[in-house]
Amino acid sequence: MSASNEVRFDLRLSLTELRKAIPIWGVENSTVILGEPGTAKSSLLNMIAEDNGDSWQAVGDECPDDKYDYIYVDCPLRDVMDFGSFVPDRDLKKLVYYVSELLKPDSKKPKIVMLDELTKSFKIMMPMFTRLLLDKMWGEYRLPEGSYIIATGNDMSDGLGDSLLEHAGNRVTIVHVKKSDATEWGAWAAEKGLSRVLRAWVAMTPRCLASYKDGGQENNPYIFMPAKKMLSFVSLRSLHKSDNIIKNSQILGQKITKAGLAGTLGISAANDLCTFMEIENEVVDTQAVISDPEGIEVPEKIAAVCMMMVNAVDDLNTQDELSAFMKFVDRIKSHEMQNLFFSMLCVNKRTIKLAQGNKSVQKWAKDNFDMLG
Repeated sequence: MSASNEVRFDLRLSLTELRKAIPIWGVENSTVILGEPGTAKSSLLNMIAEDNGDSWQAVGDECPDDKYDYIYVDCPLRDVMDFGSFVPDRDLKKLVYYVSELLKPDSKKPKIVMLDELTKSFKIMMPMFTRLLLDKMWGEYRLPEGSYIIATGNDMSDGLGDSLLEHAGNRVTIVHVKKSDATEWGAWAAEKGLSRVLRAWVAMTPRCLASYKDGGQENNPYIFMPAKKMLSFVSLRSLHKSDNIIKNSQILGQKITKAGLAGTLGISAANDLCTFMEIENEVVDTQAVISDPEGIEVPEKIAAVCMMMVNAVDDLNTQDELSAFMKFVDRIKSHEMQNLFFSMLCVNKRTIKLAQGNKSVQKWAKDNFDMLG
């Protein structure tokens, strides 16, 4: 087969794909997930608990009705004695291994263990963690049947000092996590109630969630670049952390807000977001649009239009409201903004039901089929 005819696949997996795959192969294959900083790798334990219908949502939480014991281990902060030790037994006159409560040894339920930042562990700990990965054993203690291990770390190319014992690599399943794109992140952010300004900015600036591995990102001012030794940059994690700053911007004032955003997202994103927030006074309220969709003036600034699209996805509740708003959408000259609104409707768990049964949306999709990716 010639090179021009080769089919190339991006083998990085999204968080959604990992949620599906790990419970299937996990019992047989321990999984090591590698990815750039801030890609929500650590959140997978919560996601899998949610998929199992269990109540565990944070470190230390447990419920008798859960199907699994969920164990989170922050590997760089752990030492051998945190897990167990041989201690003298006077009656038996020998050393007996005692297991730490961290591993919940008294529970017979299968365990899902996350070894977070495994690749940054102390060198002395790596053989112990490796045995847990390969044999599901810590010292003399074996995890119950049906247990599985998830480990995380940064890509070796990120330059953050990560390493994995070579002999272990061929005995586990190593996968690379794919960063969420702006559409996926926007749907999650809407569900979590993140700031509309932040969601609109990400929708308008999708390259802020690009990866340095994607190619052509050398001049991207927002993202993590290993060669630049960056401390503040845009990631799924830092976007979430910036939300509180944005929501309190009126209390904080412009200078403090910009300083906080720069220290969380980097100076380029901070400058853009602060400019974006100034446009809010040009945004027309959704209810005003619904009341007069063909008379309301379409804002000249595309950022203001984007904000209105984000607001509408949050505000629309009925078929009549959506049909009315679609009359306004049809008047927007930017096909990109129209397509953005359609995409947001169709990834939002609430509005997709409205969109599926709306004749105006169906007509728009039919008339603009060539724009849909």
